[in-house]
Amino acid sequence: MRVGHSLAGACIINRRSPFTRAEYSPLAVLEAVARCNGLLAALPPAALVALLPHLSPLDVRKGTSIYNPDTPIEAVYFPISGMISLVTNLVSGTQAEVGIIGHEGMLGMSLLSGNDMSYVEATVQMPGTLMRMTTIKFRREIASNGALRELLTQYTEVMQVQVMQLAACNGHHPVEQRLARCLLMAHDRVYGDTVHLTQEGMAMMLGVLRPSISIAAAEMQRLKLIHYAAGHITVLDRPGLEEASCECYAAVKTRLIDLLGKREVRFHEAIRMQPAVTSADHVP
Repeated sequence: MRVGHSLAGACIINRRSPFTRAEYSPLAVLEAVARCNGLLAALPPAALVALLPHLSPLDVRKGTSIYNPDTPIEAVYFPISGMISLVTNLVSGTQAEVGIIGHEGMLGMSLLSGNDMSYVEATVQMPGTLMRMTTIKFRREIASNGALRELLTQYTEVMQVQVMQLAACNGHHPVEQRLARCLLMAHDRVYGDTVHLTQEGMAMMLGVLRPSISIAAAEMQRLKLIHYAAGHITVLDRPGLEEASCECYAAVKTRLIDLLGKREVRFHEAIRMQPAVTSADHVP
């Protein structure tokens, strides 16, 4: 098996695997990749092992639509890297982001409540690698894997908190604070300090016009919080960016820490600083 995305490869080789390169087996590689997702890593070992035969890695590009509104959910996804935007399409033709999912979570939570239709559009905002499981297999696992069912039920609350907090944030906080919160959430979901977001993408995420993003980003760059050029945003001063953000970033992250525990959150903060490896380093 080849892991197609270098970020997933970095996660395997640099952090999670207890094996040497010569000792890799397909199952060992798959488990190492899976443990780069916060939810999967939080499962008891036996519960995770039960899922492994049903998981397959999938590389996705920016702009890929994974779910479309009012269409059947054919699979669930556990991101290893990258970021997915949950988007509501309005009658006017405009879009509004209502949530994001990265390597901390899972896409397809509505299946837990028995709803197999997607209400929102799920679009890849930053490219990466996802672990895919078909809806049929997921439902079987939910029925038989108590640890998975309990963990995902708790994660539902995390997503509800995020959706409610983002609604309050976009309705009441100035664009500068919202942009700082947006960049921090994206920064948490990448490997390294560079976030690949365009002004158009950030405008959609915050529900504002592109010039507002341009002005706010220019001010952040003047303050040396970020460096921005052609869709590539490098975070230069993380503490300063946190200070510039509203309380909404910390509120959502606190709920995530409550679920996954400080150990897993520290792991993802640490692995974000690891350099990605090249395709030559991938394990066959």
